[in-house]
Amino acid sequence: MQIASLLKQRLAAALAHLVDDPDEVAQMLRPTQDPRFGDYQANCAMPLKQRLNRPPREIAQQIVDHLQVADLCHEPEIAGPGFINLRLRDDWIGEAATALLDDSALGVEPPEQPRTLLIDFSSPNVAKPMHVGHIRSTVIGDALARCFRFLGHRVITDNHLGDWGTQFGMIIYGYKHFVDQAAFEAAPVAELVRLYRMVNSLIDYHSAVVALPEARTTAETLREEADQARQAAQDIEDKAERKRHKKQSDALSRRAAAAADKVVGLQHKVDAVEADDTLLAVAGQHTTIATDVLNETAKLHQGDPENRALWDRFLPHCQDEINRVYQRLDIHFDHTLGESFYHPMLPGVVQELKEAGLARDSEGAVCIFLPDFDAPMIIQKKDGAFLYGTTDLATLKYRNEHFAADEILYVVDSRQSDHFDKLFAVAPLIGLGHLRLRHVNFGTVLGEDGKPLKTRSGNNAGLEGLLDDAVAAAMDAVCDPDRTAKLDPPLSEAERQRIARVIGHGAIKYADLAHHRTSDYRFSLQKMVALEGNTVAYLQYAYARTQGILRAGQTSEDDVRKAEHPISVAADAERSLALALLRLPEALQQVADDYAPSALVDYLYETARKYMVFNDNCPVWKADDPAVQASRLALVVATSRVIRTGLGLLGIEVVERM
Repeated sequence: MQIASLLKQRLAAALAHLVDDPDEVAQMLRPTQDPRFGDYQANCAMPLKQRLNRPPREIAQQIVDHLQVADLCHEPEIAGPGFINLRLRDDWIGEAATALLDDSALGVEPPEQPRTLLIDFSSPNVAKPMHVGHIRSTVIGDALARCFRFLGHRVITDNHLGDWGTQFGMIIYGYKHFVDQAAFEAAPVAELVRLYRMVNSLIDYHSAVVALPEARTTAETLREEADQARQAAQDIEDKAERKRHKKQSDALSRRAAAAADKVVGLQHKVDAVEADDTLLAVAGQHTTIATDVLNETAKLHQGDPENRALWDRFLPHCQDEINRVYQRLDIHFDHTLGESFYHPMLPGVVQELKEAGLARDSEGAVCIFLPDFDAPMIIQKKDGAFLYGTTDLATLKYRNEHFAADEILYVVDSRQSDHFDKLFAVAPLIGLGHLRLRHVNFGTVLGEDGKPLKTRSGNNAGLEGLLDDAVAAAMDAVCDPDRTAKLDPPLSEAERQRIARVIGHGAIKYADLAHHRTSDYRFSLQKMVALEGNTVAYLQYAYARTQGILRAGQTSEDDVRKAEHPISVAADAERSLALALLRLPEALQQVADDYAPSALVDYLYETARKYMVFNDNCPVWKADDPAVQASRLALVVATSRVIRTGLGLLGIEVVERM
């Protein structure tokens, strides 16, 4: 049962005699920010002033006169210019909270029209270990899958692995020319990563050597133009004209700074090779490495026996590496269909598009020209190679034929927006306009310096290493011997290890999901595992306190449920907590509406805060009245169920003691 939806239905019925669109107007109902104004507030009377040509308070009174909520709420109140304040009845809150004890869905009702959603998430390139850049797609996609399933929808998850592209051409080239066979036999993935990085470094070196002279010239020219523009702006006496010129000079300064940064980046790539005499000698012997890598990739795609045999040899090791990370994070997929699965379909996709008149040759390539885009969608390069767009079109056709999804979510970072805009524009042209396609985009993980998170070597931080660091930080923060020795009985070493693992892994997920997916955020392990603030450790501590109360009374959740004691909400802290527990369906609906798990994180944190207030002000076992004891104990159990379920929907386990 979703309280807001129930009240909106009643509000729509009361509006039916006033407007033609009562359901739409009734959406203007929100939880109040201040409990003095009730629990929910309807703000629809003010916007109706012009439409109905009446004072808002008069409109509000007409709405209230027809509003049937006596079974849920006290008498509605009209406040200010026409706000309608609704305060839920305490007895109704108590009954609804009591029902949570035996409701596995915790108030979530099955949807009238369940949807089938296919969620495409994680999708790493498997030729190298997963790094921090993969965390957002992985945990956001997993949380969305869990939430939509809990809401009653059918969910299909697919990990569209990058197992066929240029990255494999790079390690095939590296294996043929630079492999340390003994190292490969001892640790295949580590050696493949070394080869990938070496080849990538050599490609970057040759590219940077070519690009540096022009980049330096451009940077110097822009710097001079920016200096001149800044000086010119200072010499202008007219204030408005000086402001306009300053704006132009600031823009030039930003361009000059970006050009200078580009030079620094290119120089860094050159220095990385030239500082190593051995690597520099290798670079001199492999001057055409970029083209040669593309040739190796093309040979793989064309079925070259040697390259295919190497790919077959490398792929299982690469998949084992990423699967180990998924196992640690408790991430699961219904399907893992990589780019290689769709490769045989690509020539047919191109041919169909050409025959349908949707694609045509352009300067040797095959392109789809879309009216609303400056650049075409290239589906085959002039050398015959296919692109991501081709694969995604084949994938879309396959998913439509085999999974019958109503909606497909692509949980991919914001930088790919242009690609998905084009893909979604092409879909209706090939008969897939019935599919609801959505790019669930997200921002970047930043270091504490505000720049994309890197290791000291300049590479993207490895995800498995970050998980190890998070577990170690959690051990230091919440499992130190002085703290755990006070528990009765003290934590065993096995318990300490499990708590550190749950909180460490949970901290990585929770910190990511706590930010709205479209925002960048700064990665700080110390803040992530802190016991104060909006962290997973705070939530875990709240949950552990519920379990501690049960242990103190030598009882269990099942015993409390079987006792069937009703919950009453006489104290403010009891009422506030019970009402928060009843709002879980609203939080989950917001997740579904915005495709943003941060709504659930916000809800859980606020609920935990209200539980802590309840815990401090409404003791269970010190209550004199046995009925009050039983009611509060039932409220503790309801809280434990909501927090445990909510964290589970974020992919996070709970701990019984902390």
